[in-house]
Amino acid sequence: MYQVSNIYLICGFAAIGGGLFGFDISSMSGVLGTEAYKNYFDNPVSYRQGAITASMPAGSLVGSLISSFIADRHSRKAAIQIACIFWIFGSIIQCGALNVPMLCAGRVIAGICVGIASSIVPVYQSEIAPKEIRGRVVSLQQWAITWGILIQYFIQYGAAQIGGGPNDPNQPTSAFRIPWGIQIVPAAILFVGLFFFPFSPRWLASQDRWDEALQVLALLHGKGDTRHPKVVAEYQEIEAALRFEREEATSSFKALVQPRIFRRVVLGMSIQMWSQLCGMNIMMYYIVYIMEGAQIASPLTTASIQYVINVVLTLPAILYLDKFGRRPALIIGSFFMMVFLFTSGSLQAVYGQPNDGTGSKDITWVVKDQPSVSKGIVAVSYLFVATFATTWGPTSWTYPAEIFPSKVRAKAVSLSTAANWFWNMILAFAVPPLLWAINWKMYMIFAAFNGAACIHMTLMAPETKGYTLEEMDDVFDSGLPAWKSHKKTSKLDKLTRDIELGEGKASGPGHEGSASTSTAVDSGVMADGNADSHPYLPANRRPLSPID
Repeated sequence: MYQVSNIYLICGFAAIGGGLFGFDISSMSGVLGTEAYKNYFDNPVSYRQGAITASMPAGSLVGSLISSFIADRHSRKAAIQIACIFWIFGSIIQCGALNVPMLCAGRVIAGICVGIASSIVPVYQSEIAPKEIRGRVVSLQQWAITWGILIQYFIQYGAAQIGGGPNDPNQPTSAFRIPWGIQIVPAAILFVGLFFFPFSPRWLASQDRWDEALQVLALLHGKGDTRHPKVVAEYQEIEAALRFEREEATSSFKALVQPRIFRRVVLGMSIQMWSQLCGMNIMMYYIVYIMEGAQIASPLTTASIQYVINVVLTLPAILYLDKFGRRPALIIGSFFMMVFLFTSGSLQAVYGQPNDGTGSKDITWVVKDQPSVSKGIVAVSYLFVATFATTWGPTSWTYPAEIFPSKVRAKAVSLSTAANWFWNMILAFAVPPLLWAINWKMYMIFAAFNGAACIHMTLMAPETKGYTLEEMDDVFDSGLPAWKSHKKTSKLDKLTRDIELGEGKASGPGHEGSASTSTAVDSGVMADGNADSHPYLPANRRPLSPID
């Protein structure tokens, strides 16, 4: 079967799984302001609306926790395909929802898909991509999320015009059923398309499918040439890392709590936690409420601009993350998001007032007859989104996916993503009553969270750009504090140069380090004279014991 070999195409297509996350985020925001939704589901607000919104991240929490078991056993690619099946069934139930419980059930099932995909897509991307562009291609996950948000929002915006428009008390239910049905399409495309994409070479190696791993590496990095120096060097680096992990004779679950790994687990979970506590997804879920509170003439239209900003400004992060670095993005991003949230909360505190009942019934605090202040609130909301899009958005997916050893990568990333969904679920449920009860003070709370994240990242997050996945142990085990640069020496680059010069050591699966064979790259003949053997891989492989 034909296999796609372009890394950008592979990682970009897999990122459709992230697009489903985006569809989820805006699957509520575009219908909250329509009379069809309010009338059919009995005008859900506060805890009732919070429960509907939180049902998706509740399912995602479950999906993220089970994702590693599926991905380690059946492959990263198969896990994403299984996720697509959950999404399709969940969307069908949402589309045909007759009441709130049925709607919540559909969102929970679809949420399982989002939990699996959001955990495994970055792992698949990071295991496919070379170190030079890993940040860029894993960031495609975040860009796909922003596109999903934008596309679903405008689908809902168009569907909201059905009947007499979003304010028509007799608006038909197709205003919300059509968008929830259309979201089946990307999942179906992803499911079918993945049959034409390769397995992760690192997963193949962990299953002792070494020949297939070598073929995939050659497909990705050597234009099909298994003798290409970079292919051989990466193959040997993967094998050496797996051998080291297996010689430790520790199960992957026990490895998670070893001090050297547990520190990274906590850091990965913390980054995903802060990505929720920064307040971005709340802006996405409930932006209509925020615009209504600012007394904007057309909340749906004004909110749509925010989604466009999110898409457009994620692109610079994709292009420059591998040059700018992960650490500066996390620190600078959290600082400016803190500033903008404090500004928004202060404007509402000073110029706002309790809703006297003449405006929207969905909110309790409004900025009335203050057009310049309302514009200021909208402006800082846009600046907040722009900051997140260029910093935390892509980095919060890239960083946790690249810092763990192969043995625990899927499990550790699933725990990190579970932290994301846990806080997503809590906030989705809690924010409507918070907006209702404490209104502008909520912005101050999220601003404080960003301040805490800024301090945490400054003290605990070392730079990881430019290192292979197998070199992350050197970064985190160096003993240096996070703010001091680790001396960058790439083992993969050195090994590639040695092989190009004919000084490489053949140490494939089954060979002891002392039995390595030195040969010239263009030789094509092993030391034993077997011309059919690969010049840098041993002829007699003895499979390693499988990973836990």
